Amino acid sequence: MKLGLHLRAQPHRFTGVGDAARLALAGIRIVNGGLALVAPGVIIRRFGEEPGRDNAAVYGLRMFGVRTVVLGVDLIVLTGDSLRRALGQAVIIHGSDTAAVALLGLSGRVRPGTAIPLTVISATNTALAIAAYRTSRENPKP
Repeated sequence: MKLGLHLRAQPHRFTGVGDAARLALAGIRIVNGGLALVAPGVIIRRFGEEPGRDNAAVYGLRMFGVRTVVLGVDLIVLTGDSLRRALGQAVIIHGSDTAAVALLGLSGRVRPGTAIPLTVISATNTALAIAAYRTSRENPKP
């Protein structure tokens, strides 16, 4: 099996609100995924924890980071049906992220000062995913 990444210029793909939402979400995924991959302690500290005390969290965040970077790149390079599928999955991924952090806050497992901003960030990602997905369904492109 040959694996490769082939980029080609497609200027027509970068127009409109849906494309802006898709590119914003891709950027957020790449930045946050890269941060989780190379500096998981930064994210662990956002939860008010000490990175040195939780090797499982470091491992999990690095796995999350790889996944998130790949998903972010997909939103930039995929086209057509593959892109629409990735955008549909983005709604599920970010919706479940939003629900998970909100439930952690409501259950008291994460402090409100941490849970509220993380829920808002996740909900913003969900809104971007929905906007991009709806636009892809309304205006299908090859």
